[in-house]
Amino acid sequence: MPSPLPPKAERLDAFMARANARYYASKPLLSDFITAPEISQVFGELLGAWAATVWQNMGCPAQVILAEAGPGRGTLMADVLRLITRCAPDFAHALNVHLVETSPLMRQAQKQALAPYAHPTWHDRIEDLPSGPLILLGNEFLDALPIRQFVQTPSGWHERYVMDEAFHLVPCNAPALPDGRKLEPDTIVELCEPALEIARYLGLRFAAQPGVALFIDYGHHSTLTGDSLQALRHARPAHPLEAAGEADLTAHVDFTAFGATAQQASACIYGAETQGAFLRTLGLMERTEQLATRATTEDAAILRDAAHRLAAPEKMGHLFRVMALASPGLPSPPGFMKGADV
Repeated sequence: MPSPLPPKAERLDAFMARANARYYASKPLLSDFITAPEISQVFGELLGAWAATVWQNMGCPAQVILAEAGPGRGTLMADVLRLITRCAPDFAHALNVHLVETSPLMRQAQKQALAPYAHPTWHDRIEDLPSGPLILLGNEFLDALPIRQFVQTPSGWHERYVMDEAFHLVPCNAPALPDGRKLEPDTIVELCEPALEIARYLGLRFAAQPGVALFIDYGHHSTLTGDSLQALRHARPAHPLEAAGEADLTAHVDFTAFGATAQQASACIYGAETQGAFLRTLGLMERTEQLATRATTEDAAILRDAAHRLAAPEKMGHLFRVMALASPGLPSPPGFMKGADV
């Protein structure tokens, strides 16, 4: 039987939000992990070309918001803007850079990284972005949003709460996922309400004004359930409930639920493609070879190894997924093999 709920226990999503807020505020260099933009400059260049094509597909609006959610050190946006400045000057003239970031330390790092290209405006939430045509990038943003976990036991459904580095179960109703999937017995179900709120907001926004959002994250596009909560501390796996605020807490992104929510709010959905297929379609290997032929033998090997790490199925190629949300009526964004789910 589940133990009685202690007075100071907090729901898992509240614990995760508190722990990650402390972690990101105190570790501006994000030393526990490395993201795709830091693996290869080609990643950001491809997304810069992707954004330029999306802008053209939107009819080349004279003013457009180019935003990134969870910009990290600013590496991705710097690579994006460098490519746009060099190859799409009309787009560079039209765009206004906005960043969704809550950490003052991270904002300072982003300001320095983007100083040669732009003077961004910062916001605490995606919902705070100004109105107007929008192109939004989010790489490894959704996975850090707090989740709730529900456990089905012989006595019914229970929700996980946290206290003293341990879980406590509290009776509750069965969780409802937006895609209506059947929940199997004896399983753990995760629900990321902030991600679903973002999907709903973007779907409604894109139905009213032009926009496209691209999300790249590790996760699944299926009806899978199970416990995916994990932690990295000092670049090594750690217990997710221990030393709150000292580790990066993440969970796999449920792209099925995310896409279903955006679709119900009137967005067109593309993907989720595997990262490997998406980047290869955009020209990852070709651009890597362009750079490699002008590099030293050692640097060329580093570039090719980085491309392999991003795209190979046994590396990041299948673990990471890519999904786009778009306004109805816009052409399909680059990189997606199939048409939109509408």
